[in-house]
Formats: sequence, structure tokens, C-alpha cells
Amino acid sequence: MTQTDLPDHRARGAQGALSYPEIEAAAAQAGLAVCGALHPAQQPVKALEDGTLILLGTAAAFWPAFKISPEYRDGAPHPVDRWSERVVSTLAQDLRGSAYFPFGGPPYTPFINWALASGRFFTSPSQMMVHDRAGMLISLRGGLHFKQEIDIPPPPLAESPCRSCHTRPCLSACPVSALADGGPYDLAACHDYLDTPAGTGCMAGGCLARRACPLSRNAGRDPEQTAHHMRHFHPQ
Repeated sequence: MTQTDLPDHRARGAQGALSYPEIEAAAAQAGLAVCGALHPAQQPVKALEDGTLILLGTAAAFWPAFKISPEYRDGAPHPVDRWSERVVSTLAQDLRGSAYFPFGGPPYTPFINWALASGRFFTSPSQMMVHDRAGMLISLRGGLHFKQEIDIPPPPLAESPCRSCHTRPCLSACPVSALADGGPYDLAACHDYLDTPAGTGCMAGGCLARRACPLSRNAGRDPEQTAHHMRHFHPQ
């Protein structure tokens, strides 16, 4: 295969002239979405000093793509992480960047620091992160770092969406009040509830507090994906 035979984003990556929309398109083709971006030289973060960092999360197309993948079918542990490692590594190779992942530690790559620094993630009253579009149904799958500074759009919100959320359903939706304003998160109460018949709804549909966030409806999350994450969080 010659360079002219490559998909457009691969050819542009080989030439070193990628644009933000091309990175978005390449991610979308893989079932992922760009959910944050920053220039470490302008917005200091841990572990990186320059270039451009792109944060990737699941999109509506993720679950259908994942379900036909070898990782979904092989029955081995951690299928979503293994899918993410393969797909994001391939994107990094095609686009001539470096891949990073929020799993595989310790030590762990500082994805929370990166996410908050991007201006698109915020700390909610319950202390869980909230995204300006996906709400609390966040699933970061990896990051791409490029040596060059690529033009990126500014964050769409000037402040946390929680500032204008007066009802704060993330604090009241949990049946056992495991989430409190300012924390801490009562992890034991959460797990104990999930072991009861009443917790079946959370296991099948996802954390009620995360789902209660008004922005979470924008996540395009397949219920099967949410149930998969809950089984990983609370094995039965």
C-alpha cells in the first residue's frame, strides 16, 4: 500500500500536517470521540511539557464497534481496556502521535489532571467528574500526544455546568446517600446496596447519580455498555 492509498487522516499524519477536525474524524471512525484537548506549554499538566494532547472517550458508535471486536468475543479479562489499547495505539501510529492510557498502573498516567486542565471536565458537588457534554457518563479510553501544537477549539463552557444546576440531582439520586456534597464517597454503602435485589436497577442501568446529571443524556451511552462497566465496578 502506498501513501496515496492510505485513508486521508493517515496520509496527512505521515506528512505531519494534521488538523483538529482530521483527528476528530479519525477518532469517530474508530468509535471514539475527542472529549478534551490542550497545549501543555500553555496549560501546564503533569508528565507533559509541550505539543498537543487529545483526550479520547467513547462515542455512540463505540459499543457496536466493540461488540464485533475480537476482545469482546475472546472471553479474556478486561476486554474494553484491551480494545482501547489496540485501537488508540493504531490511531497513534497512523497519526504519528504517542498513545497514553488511563489504565495499566500503578503508576497511572495522570488522566484526571489532564481532563480537568482541558477545561471540558469539572469536579461535581459529589466529587465525581462531569463533562460539558457527556455529563457524568464519562469513559476515557486513551489520549494522543503530538509533538506539534495543533490548533484546537476553546472549551465551550467558561465555568462548570454544575454552577447553574440548582437541583443537583447527583447528590439526591443515590438510594443509600453514598454521595455527599464535597464528599467523601461512601464506597462501602454503594457496594452493599448493589448486592441487594434493590440494586438490580443500578447494575443493569448504571449509577443513578451519574444518570441523574442533566447532561448525561447527551452521552449516547448504550445501556449494555453501562451494564458492562457496572459489572467491572461491582463483580457478582
